[in-house]
Amino acid sequence: MNKALSHLLVPLLAATAFTLANPARASDGEAIVKKARCIACHTVDQKRVGPAYKDVATKYKGDGKAPGKLFDKVRAGGAGNWGEVPMLPHPADKISDDDLKAAIAWILGLS
Repeated sequence: MNKALSHLLVPLLAATAFTLANPARASDGEAIVKKARCIACHTVDQKRVGPAYKDVATKYKGDGKAPGKLFDKVRAGGAGNWGEVPMLPHPADKISDDDLKAAIAWILGLS
């Protein structure tokens, strides 16, 4: 490998390794929901178009299956759990799996 290429490749590999070793954490959840524009329909403590995050946390408190249920619900969208206004699906090209999991962990931690 020539020297010029190694000067480009080493930082790239280091950045990739850091990203893979440090996926999104629940503490990043608030920033993630803002970036994904979830706050257009939700707030932390007041119902807007959808339920308040604290209400979601309270509803699912102690439910070990809640992270998976909520992950599937956000991905697929739907209506009926919190009223008649449907939540649109949120595909992986709009919010990554890791970011969605971190956002859900943050929401469930609000109880």
